[in-house]
Order: sequence, then C-alpha cells, then structure tokens
Amino acid sequence: MEDGELQQILEIGWRTARLCAVDSYLDCPYYEQLQYIGDTRIQGLVSYFNSGDDRLIKNTLNQIHYSQQPEGMTFSRYPSASPQYIPPFSLWYIGMLHDYMMYGSDMEFVRQKLNSSRSVIQYFQGVQDVDGSLKTLPFWSFVDWAEGPDWRSGTPPMGEDGNSAILDLQFLLGLQYAADLEINLGVPALGHLYLEEAENMKNTIRSKYWNANLELFADRSEKDRFSQHTNALAILSGLIQGEEAKRLGKKIFEKENMVEATIYFKYYIHQALVQAGRGNDYLSFLDIWRNAIDQGLTTWAEISDLDQTRSDSHAWGSSPNIEFYRTILGIDSAGPGFSKVKIEPHLREIKEITGKIPHPKGAIEVDYRLNSNSTASIHLPQGISGEFIYQNKKYPLGPGANNFQLE
Repeated sequence: MEDGELQQILEIGWRTARLCAVDSYLDCPYYEQLQYIGDTRIQGLVSYFNSGDDRLIKNTLNQIHYSQQPEGMTFSRYPSASPQYIPPFSLWYIGMLHDYMMYGSDMEFVRQKLNSSRSVIQYFQGVQDVDGSLKTLPFWSFVDWAEGPDWRSGTPPMGEDGNSAILDLQFLLGLQYAADLEINLGVPALGHLYLEEAENMKNTIRSKYWNANLELFADRSEKDRFSQHTNALAILSGLIQGEEAKRLGKKIFEKENMVEATIYFKYYIHQALVQAGRGNDYLSFLDIWRNAIDQGLTTWAEISDLDQTRSDSHAWGSSPNIEFYRTILGIDSAGPGFSKVKIEPHLREIKEITGKIPHPKGAIEVDYRLNSNSTASIHLPQGISGEFIYQNKKYPLGPGANNFQLE
C-alpha cells in the first residue's frame, strides 16, 4: 500500500465518522440517523484513537443505560421513538463498557454502570439451555448483513433446536468482558464466577460446533454451515489458541463456501486475524475499502456490495481508523484507564512510518525506521509504562523517550 492510499483511507474514515456524530453518534447522517449499539462500538473506538475526546462516548453509554428494560435487555438503538431489540447488541454494550475501561479516563463512570452489565448477563443466563447454549433468543438476532445459506435479514443460521454458534460465542465474549470489568472495578468474586461460566461455555461450544474433519467451527450444531464470523469469534474469545488459532486464521479465507463478513463485521474478523498472528497481513485485508475508493466514494458505505447499499455514509466502516494505529503502529492499552501500554507494530513492507494517538495523560508517539540500521523511538506520557514487542522480542517502556536499536 502506498503512503497516499493509507492516508486517503484515514481521511475518508475520519470524514465518515464526523458526519455520523452530532449530539450523539448516528449510524448514518441521512438514511436512519439512529444510534445503534453495533455501529457505535466501532465509532467510539474511532474517537478514542483519533480524537481522545470521550464525552460523546460517555453520552452514548448513558443513553444505552437509560434504554435498559427491567428484564435486563437494552434497546438496540437509543434515543428512538420506535423501540427495537437486538439481543446481541446488548452484549456489545458490555463490550463498549469494557472498551471505556481500557481507553477512557473516568473509572468511576464505568463503575456506576456495572449493575447495568450484570443485568444484561442475567438476562442471557435466563435464556440458556441445559448445556449453556442460548436457545431461541426472542426478537431480532442481527449479527451482520452477510449473505449465505440460511442467513436471513442479518440473522445467522440456526439449528433445529434454536442454537447458533455465533450467538453463543458473543455471549462467551460478553461473559469475558463482564468478568474483566468486575475484577478490575467491581466485585472480583463475581468476575471469577463469570470466568467459570465462560469456561463451561467454551466446552459446550467446542463440543457442539467443532467440525474435526474440516478443522472449523460450524454456525450450528448440524455442522453444515460455516462463516468467517463464527471462526473469528472463536479466536477472539480464546476458545482456540496458539498454532491451532494460526491454522484457523488461514482457513477463514481458504474454505470454500465460507460466508464472508461485510464491512461492519470486518472489525471483528481483523482483530481475530491479528490475534492469530496475521497482523502483518492487515493491509492485504482492505480490498472492500479500496473498491469503494475506486468507485468514487468519499465516505464508507453501509455494506460491501456497493450496488445494493442504501447508505453511502456509514461510520461502522471506519475501523481502519482504529487498526492503522492499533495494528500497524501497534499502540494499544494494556491496563484500565490506559495505565499501561503494549506496543507491537505490524509493519511488513513498511520501512518508515511515524504516528501518534491521544492518551488520557497526553499522547503516545512512535517512529519506526527499518533499514540497515533499524530503530524504533517511542514516547509515552508521564506516569505511563509498558512493553514494546518486535519480532517476538520484548523491551520495557518507561515514561518519556524510549529509543531502541533493532536487530
């Protein structure tokens, strides 16, 4: 990728994000103008990495909390005069609280939302089958606008008994997010109970959906449907790790008839591929964005098929404005409130690159120069420490300037 193309993708993403943010986040500035949780999680992360201003994110988390119903589920979008429920989005709401804990600055704000997180988990515990799998969730179980056998209006394939690997995996991730929130900010004993339940869910998911012949997770217990979504979430949740995860990360693109994620869910696919050791391939994953540029778009569309899209400005497609910093430059939070950092760049063919992101205590700046005398320069705000990882070697980071001669 040329520097100009990288910069163009960033500019289009930031333009889209700004058009979809007024007094609240919007899914799009023209078509619906609604604040959906699935969209807003990605929009919030764009704000963390590009502006450092968390006021709109806090406003969003407050509004989602206001929408929560007595049984624990939130509205899928709020504020809205037309109530709508998408149960998986309530799980992404817990993910948003976890994102704020890791990147935001006001830990007391998150602590005050823990009862809300607990209520969501309690709701899903109430619809579990005897083996822990979620059974026949009510309302609209939207996951992604993917197209494939038995995908209907964004809802993934369901088994005869109402099971879905994708929904079970999202609940597994919700338990893990909620556990980390409790252990760091709430009731650690409750967090450990969530982790125990998460381990039980892992066992159920592996026994119910793993196809040993294909070495893939299926979308339902009949083991006859496969998607990038299910297998990426299996990696993200730690259900599959190490060399097994690396093999799965390759199969996500190689398996015939594998249902492909659209521009929205690519956020999770790409995170999983980085976790599976494919971070250096990130720039090769961006053909959807390149195609949009080739067709003259100056904002990102709602779905990947530009002949079918109803919205040409949808900020859930701005995830490169996260990953150019988190994956390519490698800058990420490693502790609540960004109290620690982990910096692990994935540069591949890039020889020289610099960049910075906002931090609650200032800014994090990096400068990589890879040549016959390769160097890395990293500047952290005062009071912040962490770790720099390059080619499997680890280097300690302290406040201020950190300079490394790379072998």
